[in-house]
Amino acid sequence: MNRYFQADGEDPFILFSLTHLLTLSSVFFIVILIYFFRKPLRAEKLNFKVRIFLATVLILSEISLHIWLWRVGEWTIQYSLPFHLSSISIILSAALLLTKSSQLFEFTYFAGVGSALQAMITPDLSLYTFPHFRYVHFFISHGGIVVANMFFVFVEQYKPKFKSIWKAFLYLNLYTCFVFLLNYFVHGNYMYISEKPMNPSILDYLGRWPYYLIPLEFIALITFFILYLPFGISYYLGKNGSTLN
Repeated sequence: MNRYFQADGEDPFILFSLTHLLTLSSVFFIVILIYFFRKPLRAEKLNFKVRIFLATVLILSEISLHIWLWRVGEWTIQYSLPFHLSSISIILSAALLLTKSSQLFEFTYFAGVGSALQAMITPDLSLYTFPHFRYVHFFISHGGIVVANMFFVFVEQYKPKFKSIWKAFLYLNLYTCFVFLLNYFVHGNYMYISEKPMNPSILDYLGRWPYYLIPLEFIALITFFILYLPFGISYYLGKNGSTLN
């Protein structure tokens, strides 16, 4: 059992392996279930219980990570505070589930879902694969962000507006400025904006620091537009007398 919680995993993560693809499929399957059961999930009591359950899973996933980092001796103020975009998205998505705030949704849908999808497709897991705790935690937390926000899309019928893209982009950049200052004072690298991660990533193709930050801005904005596209099509068809089921 201890080998599933040790600091260094024994089996390296393999991108798009059967394990990886099955994990991605599991997250997708949960989202599909939410869509098909969206009407029963609107019942007040069931809706409340599901939102509390999802929020609890997100919060416990974040707490469990810090407990694990502490136990294996890898918790540091430079890298372990909950200021990575994934961590703040987990916290805000849990808050969204508890408060049903449409303003939170504008940020978590674009910044949270966008970053979580990219993270799950190209995970920074190196030596961790299933059933190691780090692998399980990674996909529960990132998948939980996607599931929570899709719950609000399908069940609560939240729909971001076009201006929501720019609001989320503004909030993301303001948060990035805060994280940049935090990195400077604690000598950290939250959100990987002070230097590239050691493991291979998309940043390796975007140039040296700080030049890779510019294409990252465009990637974020393009991701936001892609996430808005289904709603844009829906709005267009609605204005022209058609509706999406």
